[in-house]
Amino acid sequence: MRGMGNMNNMMKQMQKMQKDMAKAQEELKDMTVEGTAGGGMVKVIVSGHKEVLDVIIAEDAVDPDDVEMLQDLVLAAVNDAMKQADQLVNDKMGRFTQGMNLPGF
Repeated sequence: MRGMGNMNNMMKQMQKMQKDMAKAQEELKDMTVEGTAGGGMVKVIVSGHKEVLDVIIAEDAVDPDDVEMLQDLVLAAVNDAMKQADQLVNDKMGRFTQGMNLPGF
């Protein structure tokens, strides 16, 4: 019957890990990262759940004759913020998924 004790212990560990993962996911919602482009002329704030929360554009970045440049800066800032959000998720959730082949992490 020794195997049952190990099985119960493993189940408890899995339940604790699930609880810890849920807590970490919840914490990510309140964490933010800032992506920038153009030396800070465009800033994008993104949550740990990869929601764009804010886009800040400096007046100097707004040139009616060069809208394309502003679009490129916004795009670059969003991509920078998303990359940082991915890193944040990896840092926060990596300890749970290390060694496991889970899609989406």
